[in-house]
Amino acid sequence: MGKRTIVYVDGFNLYYGALKGTAYRWLNVQRYLELVRPADDLQLIHYFTAVVDGPKQADQLKYLDALATLPKVRIVLGKYIHKPVVCRVRSCSLPGSRSFMRPEEKRTDVNIGLQMLDDAYQQLADQMILVSGDSDLVPAIDMVKIRRPNTQIVVYVPNNHPNRGAAVELRSAAHKHRNLPLVELKHAQFPAVVPGSGAKTIARPSNW
Repeated sequence: MGKRTIVYVDGFNLYYGALKGTAYRWLNVQRYLELVRPADDLQLIHYFTAVVDGPKQADQLKYLDALATLPKVRIVLGKYIHKPVVCRVRSCSLPGSRSFMRPEEKRTDVNIGLQMLDDAYQQLADQMILVSGDSDLVPAIDMVKIRRPNTQIVVYVPNNHPNRGAAVELRSAAHKHRNLPLVELKHAQFPAVVPGSGAKTIARPSNW
């Protein structure tokens, strides 16, 4: 058997850095990681996200239901809030205070960091794989390296988006880093209809 491996997936980072605008959003994360890391003894996949507001929520919930059928996937939810932001563009046409509400995901980086530290404390893994490009996770990586120096940390950066692919600090903090391989995405898709619990089925949203 390979190294005992736990994976931490930043769901929004994965979506915006690798899946958005592709035909591969109905992704079986467990199958995908098994293809990317075939030599590892995959113990668990923590998938971190938040439920969005608006018309896309129903589609996202279907996807989360599909993920929940996978035996090695555990979904950890943060919060999705709307934060007031002031437009600073001189030609801004917004009335009054020139402010608008911008959706923002909260708690995901904290949830990931805490989970990594807890798993390290319990010595549950020989190797941790982080799928993200978020530099806010650097302190968590540094602490795991101090407390469990024999635990290898590998970062996979979803880099299909030019503003998300650099992740210089995060790459530097890990023992190893790679760009998230995209070639395997098409080989790790859920079927159009996923069997759920009992007689329930989960159909892929039509616009996915």
